[in-house]
Amino acid sequence: MSPLFRRRPPRDRLVTLVRKPGCHLCDDAQAVVEKVCGELGVPWEQKDITQDAELHDRYWEQIPVVLVDGEQHTFWRVNEDRLRKALND
Repeated sequence: MSPLFRRRPPRDRLVTLVRKPGCHLCDDAQAVVEKVCGELGVPWEQKDITQDAELHDRYWEQIPVVLVDGEQHTFWRVNEDRLRKALND
């Protein structure tokens, strides 16, 4: 089947920003996520590793972490073009 037919509309995607309070990289990542998701109409959420032991154990060395549909997309720095491309694939 052609990739064109397998492609999901951006609004059916979900971006999750895993972050912690007081993290300047997290603030930077959130600005990129807000911008890209806002432009594409993609819902996004944020999760705080200080409130979730499983997320803390998994990601504490990589904060901030961006997940796309539950799969790790990137960590530390979020590239706007790369996130946009992932959401359009």
